[in-house]
Amino acid sequence: MKLVVQKETYCSRIKQSWHSISRMYNAVGVKHDLTTTLGFILLQINSTRGIPSTSIGPALGMEATSLVRTLDMMEKKGWIKRKKDAKDARKVMIVLTAKGKLKRDISRLAVQNFNQSVEKKIGKAKLKIFAEVIEKINAIAGDAPAK
Repeated sequence: MKLVVQKETYCSRIKQSWHSISRMYNAVGVKHDLTTTLGFILLQINSTRGIPSTSIGPALGMEATSLVRTLDMMEKKGWIKRKKDAKDARKVMIVLTAKGKLKRDISRLAVQNFNQSVEKKIGKAKLKIFAEVIEKINAIAGDAPAK
C-alpha cells in the first residue's frame, strides 16, 4: 500500500496558523520582555485570586517540567509569587505581583487587538462556524487512539 501525503493537510494548516499567530505575539512581546507562552500563562492567572499551579499546565497543554521551569523564571523576574492556599496547605497558588499584572495587561491588550482585527476582517458569523469546527477537530484529536 502506497502512502499518499497531501501537501496541505488540516493539521498543517492549523500548525501554520498557530506559528503565524505565535510569531506575531512574540514580535509584540519582545518589546516588553514577553513571549507568547509567558503571555498565555499570565492570562490564565486571575488578577485578584491567583490560580492553583496545577491548573495552568492542562489549560495550556504544557508539560509539568516545562511549566515549572517557566514559573521559576517568572518568579525570578518578579512577575509572580507562589503562596500556600489558605484552605489547603498542599495546594500552591500562583499570584501576580504588580509587575506581573502590568505584563498581564500588555498580554490581554495584544490578544484583544488581534481578536478585534480577526472579527473585523472575517465576521462573527464565520468565526462562530470556525469555533464549532475547531472544537470538533479538538474532540476528534482527543478521541483518536495513539498508534
